[in-house]
Amino acid sequence: MANMNITTILEKMTGKDKDYRYMATSDLLSELNKEGFKADQDIEPKLTTTVLQQLEDASGDVSGLAVKCLAPLVKKVGEDRVVEMTNILCDKLLNGKDQHRDTASIALKTIIVEVTTTSLAEKILVSLAPQLIKGATAGKSAEVKCECLDILGDVLHRFGNLITKDHDSMLTALLSQLSSNQASVRKKSISCIASLAACLSDDLLAKATFEVVQLLKNRSAKSEIARTNIQMIGALSRSVGYRFGPHLAEAVPLLINYCTSASENDEELREYSLQALESFMLRCPRDISPYCEGILNLALEYISYDPNFTDSMEEDTDDEAQDEEDDDESANEYTDDEDASWKVRRASAKCLSAIIVSRPEMLSKMYLEACPKLIERFREREENVKNILMAFVIIVLIVVKFQALSGPILSAIGDRYYKVTAEALRVCGELVRVLRPNFEARTLDYRPYIGPIYKAILARLANQDQDQEVKECAISCMSLVVFTFGDGLQRELPACLPILVDRMGNEITRLTAVKAFAVIAKSPLRIDLSCVLDHVISELTAFLRKANRALRQATLGTLNSLVVAYGGQIGSSSYETIIAELSTLISDMDLHMTALALELCCTIMVDRKSIQNVGLAVRYKVLPQALILIRSALLQGQALQALQRFFASLVQSANTSFDTLLDSLISTAKPSQSGGLAKQALSSIAQCVAVLCLAAGDQKCASTIEMLKGILKDDSATNSAKQHMALLCLGEIGRRKDLSNHAQIENIVIESFQSPFEEIKSAASYALGNIAVGNLSKYLPFILNQIDNQQKKQYLLLHSLKEVIARQSVDHTGQSELQDSNIEKILALLFNHCESEEEGVRNVVAECLGKIALIEPRKLIPALKERTSSPAANTRATVAIAIKYSIVERPGKIDEIMYSEISTFLMLIKDSDRHVRRAAVLALSTAAHNKPNLIKGLLPELLPLLYDQTVVKQELIRTVDLGPFKHVVDDGLELRKAAFECVDTLLDSCLDQVNPSSFIVPFLLSGLGDHYDVKMPCHLILSKLADKCPSAVLAVLDSLVDPIEKTINHKPKGDAVKQEVDRNEDMIRSALRAIAALSRISGNDYSMRFKNLMNKIMASPPLADKYNSVRSE
Repeated sequence: MANMNITTILEKMTGKDKDYRYMATSDLLSELNKEGFKADQDIEPKLTTTVLQQLEDASGDVSGLAVKCLAPLVKKVGEDRVVEMTNILCDKLLNGKDQHRDTASIALKTIIVEVTTTSLAEKILVSLAPQLIKGATAGKSAEVKCECLDILGDVLHRFGNLITKDHDSMLTALLSQLSSNQASVRKKSISCIASLAACLSDDLLAKATFEVVQLLKNRSAKSEIARTNIQMIGALSRSVGYRFGPHLAEAVPLLINYCTSASENDEELREYSLQALESFMLRCPRDISPYCEGILNLALEYISYDPNFTDSMEEDTDDEAQDEEDDDESANEYTDDEDASWKVRRASAKCLSAIIVSRPEMLSKMYLEACPKLIERFREREENVKNILMAFVIIVLIVVKFQALSGPILSAIGDRYYKVTAEALRVCGELVRVLRPNFEARTLDYRPYIGPIYKAILARLANQDQDQEVKECAISCMSLVVFTFGDGLQRELPACLPILVDRMGNEITRLTAVKAFAVIAKSPLRIDLSCVLDHVISELTAFLRKANRALRQATLGTLNSLVVAYGGQIGSSSYETIIAELSTLISDMDLHMTALALELCCTIMVDRKSIQNVGLAVRYKVLPQALILIRSALLQGQALQALQRFFASLVQSANTSFDTLLDSLISTAKPSQSGGLAKQALSSIAQCVAVLCLAAGDQKCASTIEMLKGILKDDSATNSAKQHMALLCLGEIGRRKDLSNHAQIENIVIESFQSPFEEIKSAASYALGNIAVGNLSKYLPFILNQIDNQQKKQYLLLHSLKEVIARQSVDHTGQSELQDSNIEKILALLFNHCESEEEGVRNVVAECLGKIALIEPRKLIPALKERTSSPAANTRATVAIAIKYSIVERPGKIDEIMYSEISTFLMLIKDSDRHVRRAAVLALSTAAHNKPNLIKGLLPELLPLLYDQTVVKQELIRTVDLGPFKHVVDDGLELRKAAFECVDTLLDSCLDQVNPSSFIVPFLLSGLGDHYDVKMPCHLILSKLADKCPSAVLAVLDSLVDPIEKTINHKPKGDAVKQEVDRNEDMIRSALRAIAALSRISGNDYSMRFKNLMNKIMASPPLADKYNSVRSE
């Protein structure tokens, strides 16, 4: 049956319609991915032939799918068929058309990756290896040679040890390509030889090295050939490691000689030589010993290599004024942008680092000879070189001379000048970290330093009569010392800890002391705090009542750390007092504080759930506040997550039953007399219900789900609020847990699509999508099938699909759960609905495509790009909106692809259809807000096109005859509004690319006299320009007065409804804000028209009151 299905698919794959071919190829991919699929022997030839034909399909989407078919196909057909396929593909690569070469290359690489058995690999290599060698050496073009070398490198990396008899001939052929005229061929040859070298015998490795060294000895060779051979030496040593040791005697002197004798401008040759020497140091640490001295001297010499910069340049800066007249003459001279000498310095620094790592016995010599030179190089101009140098010096200083450093630093702690003391204490804190970087292994004997460091800091800590900065630094430093060396200070702690407690009583040092105890509590040494713990807890509890917000935040964090580390030593009464104080901090007035308070509450419950009084205190003090908080529309982020953990901890503490908590949560969702809860509050309740169910265990969770299903079955027509909550809860539980054990749950949920209430239909859509997230393999096909077959429910089902895709793009870095076959089906479905007549459907499709682009950018961006030239305007608009949804603030793998392709999408701003133009404007606005670097280079071309969208176009204005009266409809209004809002965004993120003078007149001037919806963003733009580009605004201030004056004097009609009156008031206040911004421009009094406008405003009491009101905002 399966093979009959395959026959049908193969027939469709050869059809004329590319969409049929695409769908058929997608179906084939799905069949091949099935575990039980096995092709009959008589169908294998047709199967492989058809797939290979599809690789050359005119549609890129079809050929891309065909390539994907190869991976499962290799495992489903006989070995002889796979060999036949590789031979055909290799022939296409070597002799086929240029446009098919890339596809053949990718296909071959795909097959090679999928070969897992030795027998198949040997069969493939018999014919493939000689052909690739032939192509690499005698290919008809450089491109063919590079592709062959690339594939051969993959083959050798995986199966090089299977063709040892061919190693000699391969090596000879590949070495000949090191002298090629094409740089790309030489580069690929280096990589290929390195892959081969890993499996070469010692004799052949010696042959390879000997030939490369001989080529290097030929001083008459071109410099680019010499550079290639030096790179080859480095690549060989990196590939074979210690086996390269016997060849160092010839290689090292040659490289040092090349480095010192290279011409002044040949920085690359020096860089490659130093990189090869670095590799020798790391890979051949034993055999490199005789040459370490020479390599060290060479690296030290070139660490300061900067032929284009001398000390005299710094002295010459005073004479810059005299040299200004020579600027034109020096315009064509060498510039810093062309200076590549920093690469030599970077290679030298890395070489020195390699010496440290591989030759620790040379550290003392490094300290004496290298540090002075390196410290001198801290004036380095290139940041990446400077960072390497700084790290290197710190390593040498710390490892070699800690004893020499500690004396002066401890002495400086006692200095009379408070700035020196404070900095010395900070440095001492860093040294403490270095002395004992981890607590498992001892890298340095730190014990001799504990006493002197402790005494020096204690002297400062105990002294009351000193600057506040010194007091705070002493407290922080002492907390680090106790954290790090507490196990060696057991006798001293009873004297030191009370001083820290005392500092908690001083208002000036209170905050620093609180943070100090947080540091100590987190020490893995479990410092004994018994002498002060009760006092500390008492003080901290009292701080929770203080008005100082920073102190309360720090106190909550410190209490959390103390409960985790010393919970068993804290009394029950102390816990009850803390919990009582926490209940007063839980409010939507300060969500960050609320989150910290709830976190502490959870910690107490987890650590102390055996103490009944603690559970009861939480139940009666904190729970009521939590149930008030959960009804807030402001609850989100960290506070919402902390509240979820609170309910999970509470149900596990054994003092509050699951049923009681569940009833309390569901009761909070009931509408009050003042109306129903906000959408965010209902979502918060549903999330907490879901977390509560999962924490209570499978049995409670299952019974809750059945209860929620019962609500959907029984109360569908009688209690809409209850049904709404049930759907949201099912969605949140389904997102976190597979609900496939609950029969027909998807059908029960989808029944709610018939509800007369929009909020219930929306909740059902949300629930279905999130239930699918819990089990993609079961529910995703169901959703896709419903979208295809249920036309009336399509919009809601697409929203369900959007939930699935959105969760994947946010929750996962890649395509971890959404399989290739699923993505292909989803894409086919979404692209089919791009042309839908319903705007709502198109918007959901666009959002889905945008979110998938975040997961699979290499697949989606080309597919979207292809559709920018679609004849259907709806499709082009959908593509532009999809790009808008794919440009998110967080960095992702899409960025690199989008950078080179985004211009194609944004140029839809020139489209003939206004809907497409508006979609492109919205995409540009989103890019300007989230990732301005994507578009900055395109703005010179885009800005004139964007400005053109702000102009009133008469062809978009039409009159509709409504019988008794006529109504004028402006179809271009939304586009103009979007264009001005885009300019507003660009002024925030790309001001350096905008020429305000060319925009203000005529475009902004036109907008200031336009419709209400356009005037509002124009007033904002004018205010920003007055603040950021005052001179440009001042130059045309007179012309701006008229439209603004008309706006503030506009009166609504006598029969206007309240909404129109309110809109007019908002518009007047918006215009007055712009006037207030203009009044702050220095020199505005030179404009008589603006001065007259200000006089008129002040002479009108209503306007004057409004103006003074907006000025004080």
